[in-house]
Amino acid sequence: MEIILYIAALVAAIGFLVLCVSLAMTLTSLKKTLNEVSGTMSGLEGQLQGVTRETTELLHKTNGLASDIQDKSEKLNTVVDAVKNVGESVNGLNTSVRRITSSISTEVERNEDKIAQVVQWSNVAFGIRDKWKERKAIEEAREGYTVYQSEPSNSYKEPQK
Repeated sequence: MEIILYIAALVAAIGFLVLCVSLAMTLTSLKKTLNEVSGTMSGLEGQLQGVTRETTELLHKTNGLASDIQDKSEKLNTVVDAVKNVGESVNGLNTSVRRITSSISTEVERNEDKIAQVVQWSNVAFGIRDKWKERKAIEEAREGYTVYQSEPSNSYKEPQK
């Protein structure tokens, strides 16, 4: 029975040895894994610092752009106000032109008879002027020519043979 004790002790010792070897292999593998994780974390830390730096620069640029947009928006507001004032001026001008046109057409309707008389008198005046020019042209044409009297018909002699 003593042998069984020795065998049991030997089996326990072998089991303990297998346990220690497997535990050592597991710890070695865990050590490798932890070293890789540590390296990855160091790389991530460096990359995160770069991302943080770029994010900070981007935030500064964004703030600058926002300020520039606000300045330009304020300047654009003055332009919009100026255009609005021009539109109002044009509307006022249109209203004035409508009023003037209306008053002119009213005056024309009121003085229609007088306008017709003026047109008639101007046509008469143009007719007189045209007749006067015609007569003057005829007189000038006559002054440029010499008028000869023709011989009487009985003084015509037959040619001699």
